[in-house]
Amino acid sequence: NGSQFSAPFQQISRPQTYQQSIPPQSSSNGLNTTDATASSTSSLPPTTIELTLGPGGFYPRIVTLTSLPSTQLPTATSATQNSPATTGSVITTLQTSGNPASQPFPTSLPTVSQSTLLPGTTTLQPQNSTSAPPPSITATITLPVSTITSVISATTVASVPVTTVVSISSITVVATTFTTNGTTVVSSTVGPTVINTTATVLSEATIVASSTVVITASTVVSTGTLSSVVSPQQTSACVFQNGCGSQNMFDPISVNPPPNQIPSVGGHPVPRLGITEMSGPIETNKFYANFFLGSQGFPAYVMPYSLTWSKGGGNAQSWGLSISHIDGDQLVYGPNNTNITGTPASYYINPVGIQSVILSAAELGKDTALTTDTLESMSGMANLAPKLGSASYVKFPLVQGMAFVTSLYTNLQPEIQSSVFFRSIASAGQPKTGVYKYRMTLEDGKVWLLYATPALGVPPSFQLVSSTMLQGLPNWSGTVQVAKLPSGGDETVFDAACGLYPTSGSVGGYASGSTGEYSISWSKAGPYANNGTLLMYALPHHVQSFENQTNAKMTKNQLRTTTKGMATAVAADYWVMSEVLPTTMGFAPWQPEQQYSSIMSDSVLKLIRNVSAIEASQNMSQQTNLNSMYYSGKALSKFATIIYTMNDLLGQQALAATALDQLKQSFALFAQNKQQFPLYYDTDWKGVVSSASYTTGDAGVDFGNSYYNDHHFHYGYFIHAASVIGYLDPAWATANKEYVNALVRDVANPSTLDNYFPVFRSFDWYNGHSWAKGLFESGDGKDEESTSEDAMFAYGMKMWGKTIGDKSMEARGNLMLSVLARSLTNYFLMDSDNKNQPAAFIGNRATGILFENKADHVTYFGTNIEYIQGIQMIPAMPFSTLTRTKKFVTEEWQEYFNDGAVDAAQNVQGGWKGILFGNLAIINPKAAWNFFSQNNFDASWLDGGASLTWYLAYAAGLGGTQ
Repeated sequence: NGSQFSAPFQQISRPQTYQQSIPPQSSSNGLNTTDATASSTSSLPPTTIELTLGPGGFYPRIVTLTSLPSTQLPTATSATQNSPATTGSVITTLQTSGNPASQPFPTSLPTVSQSTLLPGTTTLQPQNSTSAPPPSITATITLPVSTITSVISATTVASVPVTTVVSISSITVVATTFTTNGTTVVSSTVGPTVINTTATVLSEATIVASSTVVITASTVVSTGTLSSVVSPQQTSACVFQNGCGSQNMFDPISVNPPPNQIPSVGGHPVPRLGITEMSGPIETNKFYANFFLGSQGFPAYVMPYSLTWSKGGGNAQSWGLSISHIDGDQLVYGPNNTNITGTPASYYINPVGIQSVILSAAELGKDTALTTDTLESMSGMANLAPKLGSASYVKFPLVQGMAFVTSLYTNLQPEIQSSVFFRSIASAGQPKTGVYKYRMTLEDGKVWLLYATPALGVPPSFQLVSSTMLQGLPNWSGTVQVAKLPSGGDETVFDAACGLYPTSGSVGGYASGSTGEYSISWSKAGPYANNGTLLMYALPHHVQSFENQTNAKMTKNQLRTTTKGMATAVAADYWVMSEVLPTTMGFAPWQPEQQYSSIMSDSVLKLIRNVSAIEASQNMSQQTNLNSMYYSGKALSKFATIIYTMNDLLGQQALAATALDQLKQSFALFAQNKQQFPLYYDTDWKGVVSSASYTTGDAGVDFGNSYYNDHHFHYGYFIHAASVIGYLDPAWATANKEYVNALVRDVANPSTLDNYFPVFRSFDWYNGHSWAKGLFESGDGKDEESTSEDAMFAYGMKMWGKTIGDKSMEARGNLMLSVLARSLTNYFLMDSDNKNQPAAFIGNRATGILFENKADHVTYFGTNIEYIQGIQMIPAMPFSTLTRTKKFVTEEWQEYFNDGAVDAAQNVQGGWKGILFGNLAIINPKAAWNFFSQNNFDASWLDGGASLTWYLAYAAGLGGTQ
């Protein structure tokens, strides 16, 4: 009765919904009600009237709650076939989009037979990083020439203590007052003024002119330290054992635009399909990318689940979001590698297309639109609507490691479907007030838990209408969460965590000496967000590094992931992990257990000096001015390593100075962006890309760089070369800092304060390594082939940070190297003790290409053993002894490359031969030294990114001449 409620709601100015519950009887206002009995899980009266206030008044809608048995069994089937779909499908061919079948280096290079270098006239003065000026973040606000009475610049840096220096210069005013957080700090008089102050928290800076001023004013705010919040829920207390007063590892690199020599260009070949409400940087290499690429029909791999837009397929013919989880006994294996001991499977794959549970709605059909928004480094939002622009929709917050798949319904009739078939549905009460629980048993025997939380208090009253459909009430709004119950798992763990869900994730941390502590933390939402704790799945490498406080929050519930072993459910809003940082690692040969000894005998020095003088005499421009960022970067890095070796290890400073001049000229071609395919700043996705695909129309040119493939592989070599050049010539580092920093920011921008690049485009802090695949849809998700070049980027970034005195960048590179060393051992480089990859597969030793959904012992460019294993070895650098353990290298060598083995290194030809023997130096430096120092060494055994100079110094530095 609208008039009955008119008085109390006179102040309401927007549509709202109210409820009035009445007993089952004839309505006095003429509304027809239906007799009903309350659901066994509902405490509400049997009939509820919803009164929706709109522009014309109240509109009643009667919701009839049907009596439901505690256990429901299907009496009909709406499936397209009479049997459950439990096997799925597999992609047996290698998906090569964006990955040309070319080897990762040229195999034939011009050489010289004698040295042509003349000593330089200047002496190099390597940078002492401890004396380098600390980096600062500078933002300039220019005020227009107009009447100004008050100008406010408000930026919240963090809600933690931060040292801040603020300078105001060249402002002519009658009187100026500087305030922070509403408190007056200092006032100025007429004329140019410089004000220095220190504040513990910078949340707002205000410039107020006391009288009308017509002038152009410039304000420069420089901060020496920008601390990031450890946890969205933790703004005052530090969660790290070593405290938060040490080096923040996630300070922004810069907040300025990319350098002017890199032009801004729109119209990227890949459209932003279905991405809404986003104007800033968009992640290109993350787990959810299939939802905005191509057909939008491939999965998003949200460990431990995979999620797929059903698009009308499967038994249920649903248009909702399907959830799949694969147990170990469902894996599909490729043919056995019979030439390898134990005949391991050539690949394993998780079947795709098994629609165990589908979160859908009656309104979703062929016009359904999939859109995404809020695409961040560890999370994103997917949305399904009956059609674009519909006011009714269901939203899916996607966060890596989420224990529940959560769906947020607005004005839809929920349909929970299954192409595996429902065997039975059991109502399981209310674990929390207002949360309705159901236990779903499928025909494959797996049990899934469903938790429904109404937004308006109306129970969902799910009814099993067929073997493929569990249906709720029309026009329902609320939250539905689904989780798979592990075999033998504890159901109460999920009961305690229902009613809230993660919305985004972030990483932060501090370094103190050789210890790095970092956290992964989540923002959360839901009815119980303020008084509940999240349940998130941790991967094995997380668990290994958990600090005590996080370790205590682990549960016994575990689910298998697609390619990362068993995930453990942790009841915590954030995790804290600790790693030992390789702080002593520099440019010289290095290994974790001992320091490099620079003492070499005269005969050893003479041999390497002769080689280095010859190799440094090669035409650097010819080898670096190529039509590929990847090949060019490898050559620049190679020559930089030669020159460092000459200057610091061999005492050839005069010759090194001459060679360095040539290298700087070669690098200048790229720093000035005048190479064959210059770089663009892509304003659509926000990143630095090669112009090659724009020019040629070929998506795969230069390994797909224009489409964001392999940026960490390509730019890591440039960054390493720059770190060496800048170390030897500090003035060069200052002049080229913005260009090199732009490459770092494109791959691994650490801060949301930088609006020009996404946060950590390539590196995945949840998985513990980078993903190489960019804007290409893929049924098996993102992938990575070269783990060693992943580490090369982190190493190059660490050393560039050391060169320019950016201690946060240096510490962050150290942390990434430590995390990589742990994750590579767990997931990629499999020794005989590996527990995370299937037992039938670990005999391959290296995974080959590791996708999100499968591991394939192969490469994109061939199936030779030296290719598959060797791509994980290049380049041999100081970090190699950290990321490639002696146990692994020993077992790999004995299996494949020892004399008489299936791919004996002595019989390998071309540049791969040098790669194999360079890797041998990790476990047998003497044998490596003997190979590289032989009189009849063939230069064709060196690939385009390697030098005999460095291989000799590397083997000697690891003990090969002792």
